[in-house]
Amino acid sequence: QVLMSLHEMFPAVHAAEMAVQRNPRSWDAWQTLGRAQLGLGEIALAIRSFQVSLHIFPMNPEVWKEDLSWARKLQEQQKATKTESVQALAKGKELVEESIPDYDFESDEIVAVCAAIAEKEKALSAAKTMVIVSASGTVETVTEQDNCPATPDETLFIKAR
Repeated sequence: QVLMSLHEMFPAVHAAEMAVQRNPRSWDAWQTLGRAQLGLGEIALAIRSFQVSLHIFPMNPEVWKEDLSWARKLQEQQKATKTESVQALAKGKELVEESIPDYDFESDEIVAVCAAIAEKEKALSAAKTMVIVSASGTVETVTEQDNCPATPDETLFIKAR
């Protein structure tokens, strides 16, 4: 109990566990263990320890009215908090799913855009563009027409597409 008053919860739980091991029929050792477990946030373990204490000494009003009722309230609050956080996550997931628009890929606008892109690619592929880099390092861009295959001497230039 002194360790709990000094807010040394891990040593308090360890000391209370040792007290319970030495005398498993000590209701106050189980009560102290439950209080130390609550200090660590182990609500389910604390409720079990309080229940053992009450099993040993069922007429103890302090464990009934204070410790066990307090631990059960904390457990209810913990469950409510978990439920709220799960609901908030679900609501956030719904918002993300709602923010993604549903596209109609067969609409007239989409078909028109695809047709325009295809026409532009046809025009680019019809006019072949070549980049010619001379041995001295000068760069020249030449557009080659199908009817005019004028290519420079390949011994002097490197051709890249």
